[in-house]
Amino acid sequence: MHTKEHLLEHLDIEYSYKLARRMEQFRSNEVLGYRPAGSQAEFKTGEMLKKEMESIGLSQVTKDAVTVDGWEFKKAVLAVETKGKRREFQLGAYQTDFKTDGFEPFSLTYVGKGTEKDYEGREVQGKLVLVDINQRDEWWINYPVYQAHLKGAAAVIAVQCGGYGEVDAKALNAQDIAGPEDAPAFSISREDAALLRELLDGEKEATVWLKADSRVKRDCTTYNISGCIPGKHPERMVLLSAHYDSYFSGFQDDNTAVAMMFGIAKTLIESGFRPNNTIVFGAMAAEEWGVVDSNFDWSTGAYEQIFTAHPEWVGKVIADLNFELPALAHGTRARIRCCYEYVHYIKEYLDGLPELTKAYPEMTSVTAPIETWSDDFSMAIAGIPSMVNDFTGGSFMETHYHSQFDNDDFYDEAVYRLHHELFTLLILALDETAVVPLDFTPVLERILAGGSEITAKVEETQEQIAAITKKLIQVTEEAQEKAKQSYEETAAINTRYHALLAEGNMQEAEQLFAENREREKQLLVKFKQEQDHFVRIDWYGEVFFPHEILWKNIGLLQDSVNALEQSDVDKALEKIYQVDNNAYAFMFDEYVYRHFTDYVFNQPKDRLKWGYGRLLGHEDLYHVVKCLLKKRKEADTDYREELHYLKECYKKQTRRLCETLKEISQTVKEMF
Repeated sequence: MHTKEHLLEHLDIEYSYKLARRMEQFRSNEVLGYRPAGSQAEFKTGEMLKKEMESIGLSQVTKDAVTVDGWEFKKAVLAVETKGKRREFQLGAYQTDFKTDGFEPFSLTYVGKGTEKDYEGREVQGKLVLVDINQRDEWWINYPVYQAHLKGAAAVIAVQCGGYGEVDAKALNAQDIAGPEDAPAFSISREDAALLRELLDGEKEATVWLKADSRVKRDCTTYNISGCIPGKHPERMVLLSAHYDSYFSGFQDDNTAVAMMFGIAKTLIESGFRPNNTIVFGAMAAEEWGVVDSNFDWSTGAYEQIFTAHPEWVGKVIADLNFELPALAHGTRARIRCCYEYVHYIKEYLDGLPELTKAYPEMTSVTAPIETWSDDFSMAIAGIPSMVNDFTGGSFMETHYHSQFDNDDFYDEAVYRLHHELFTLLILALDETAVVPLDFTPVLERILAGGSEITAKVEETQEQIAAITKKLIQVTEEAQEKAKQSYEETAAINTRYHALLAEGNMQEAEQLFAENREREKQLLVKFKQEQDHFVRIDWYGEVFFPHEILWKNIGLLQDSVNALEQSDVDKALEKIYQVDNNAYAFMFDEYVYRHFTDYVFNQPKDRLKWGYGRLLGHEDLYHVVKCLLKKRKEADTDYREELHYLKECYKKQTRRLCETLKEISQTVKEMF
């Protein structure tokens, strides 16, 4: 057995740092960088990583071909003439089609936030429109872009007015477009946008010149790169993953993560580590974006890796350790964000660690569940228990994230070293388990919490909901005891296995391992069942259980009815906006609303990827909103039609909740 200290002695953080910097050399855009899905820059980076895997001694190095939508962004430059001088501005871009023959003249006009109202009395056919966006606090870029497209605009030039890229007025920002490729969009810095507004100087339009080459190609091939350290149990694997596509240079997101994965691999090999289980290292393509006109257009490479390239990994991989932005401080402590089922084990693992690098003022902690932000979600819903170094705390996401300021200026060697240590030792710990250490009680606790909330707030008129919820709580409490007992048994087996390995008693260790293959198989089957039945997302990508989403909608609809019955239109609208995809119903026209609602349900599974079937449905309140806004303006207080519609929606959600509570009860009963 390898000691923890022995492994840590072989860490080479300098190697990881240099590899992260080497990844910056391949650029789609010579000025700004970019390694988007399906680009030559992404391909060349993948080739480099394949050679690097081979050079450090990984085995079975392969290129797994996966089909994604590709994007090649070579350039975007905006030119203006002001005060007798020519100025040129570098633009960022979104995953859309727009190509000029050199510099071409366009009329530019400013349309505020690009809402439907902003176009009143404006003709923008064939023009560039300058739009203010705040994607963290208001709406995603796809809404104003598609609105502009429907109005006939040639392209949107978007400037951040908050939310992202706040580090500097020169910052450009890039995000997934989540829209069609024929609605073009570019980004401009706040500093350069201010010069454009000065150029307009109260005028409605000005002439500018745009030179651009941004091309999207559907259904192209890219490659996930993988290699491994073979174990004596080849059918049991631990997977490490990180994505190698990027916006700009991508130093933190996600060069350092890929490089850390390689650094860990190099450490294990050079230390002479001989794992019990095969350790797989996967560099994933197309994480930032990889499918046209989908609400779920990121994590495409990882999704295709596990659902198309290697579905046989499900049932063999006991954990995916995914890495994102591991070389900067996120808040006051490091955190491992994992699926609920791994919470208990990771807490135990952290409690047993030796003293590691002091990179944070507080101790490392565990948080759950995993989120849709990164590749671990795609792995989890496929049936692979997953985790990631949590990367959403701190200010970086609002300041440097997805901008040209994502470079090594923010590099924190101590944080980087700590993450190397945490996950190297976690591999060792997982390698010394005979049974995947999954504890299902946190899942059941969340079901109970949702049930308890319903019970506490259910009204007398909701007798059916109350009765069904009571049954759910009873079934779940019984299951909880069984789940607790199961984890205690698993923990005891793993303690015994670890002791046998420490003693060098390999014969008994192997016998114990062999005896528990069926137990592990059943635990992984249960994990997949939980993912299938319980993991749902709302319209903003937040992870919820199905009854939580429905109960929230019921409360919002009831509140909106109560407010409207009191003629409080403002309060009613406030509640309606929070139901499903109705937040922007009052800002954009119906075609925009319909497109970004319907495309979630009316596309095949291969266009929706990890989001397929995860949304429960949609309450269409567009016309209710529009009617209420009109009546408020006209001082019309006849709300009978709107009240009738809202009450019918309430009934529908209630029926759905009752069905869902029954389904959850049945699933829990069958699983435990």
